[in-house]
Amino acid sequence: MSIRSRRDRDSAGSRHKFSIATFRGLQQPELSKRLSRLIKSENNAIGAHETAGRERGSIAAQLSEWGESTEDDAISDISDKLGVMLAEIGEQEDTFAQNLEDYRGVLKHIRNMEASVQPSRDQRQKVTDEISKLKYKEPNSTRITTLEHELVRAEAQNLVAEAQLSNTTRTKLKEAFDIHTAAVIERAEKQIILARHARRLLNYIDDEPVVPGDSRHAYDHELEARQVLEDAETDLRAWRPSVQPIASSETHVNGLGGNGVHADTDSVLTNGANGVDTTGPPEDATSEMERAEPAVLAS
Repeated sequence: MSIRSRRDRDSAGSRHKFSIATFRGLQQPELSKRLSRLIKSENNAIGAHETAGRERGSIAAQLSEWGESTEDDAISDISDKLGVMLAEIGEQEDTFAQNLEDYRGVLKHIRNMEASVQPSRDQRQKVTDEISKLKYKEPNSTRITTLEHELVRAEAQNLVAEAQLSNTTRTKLKEAFDIHTAAVIERAEKQIILARHARRLLNYIDDEPVVPGDSRHAYDHELEARQVLEDAETDLRAWRPSVQPIASSETHVNGLGGNGVHADTDSVLTNGANGVDTTGPPEDATSEMERAEPAVLAS
């Protein structure tokens, strides 16, 4: 293989390709372009968390299947229950992604307000430029007085718009990151709960070396291992937000810190990592809804 041909392919692959998304970005008012890019990037990050959750569930199933194939009672039972824990950890990624969608939706309020303020800024600047040109070319023009009156109106309209933008930006930024940071804490605390209980399961694996010809003691920790799953589920159901509320001039900031939590009491802990019920009848799986990127100024 020629190094030159590979370099040419790499160069061609790195060229910027226009898409609907990039064209949409070009149509954005200058004032809202940066936040629009941030919101788009968050959409990609949310997709990554959803993918991570699905992959974690797949890995959990593979772990369970592998354990069963070992024909070792201890490994089979513990690997299946570890798979249950891993699958639930993956579920937390999906819940986190849902909360990030809420945070992203709040940021759109700021972006939309920025987009609505841009025309008033443009109009004020346009009138100002016209007055400057006339004063330079036709200093005695009667139109200057008319434009100056128009400038007063434009500045008044812009003043109102700028005040609204400032108020919305401060309020919605606090609300958005109330949701975001509380979601990070929720995911971390729940995954810590699951990880701690998963570590308890490891104690039921007898790893004492055996010499060839000897047999291990029969595995007799099925009930204890099942209890670990039940304890983990109980702890998850008992979890409540512990973050300090964010102070706001509004009566309520509707973030996770203000009890805006996506309640997810149905846990995969009641089912095996391979989809096999370990404690009760299986629940119907709900189909995953595909997210579509909304129009730029859609709230």
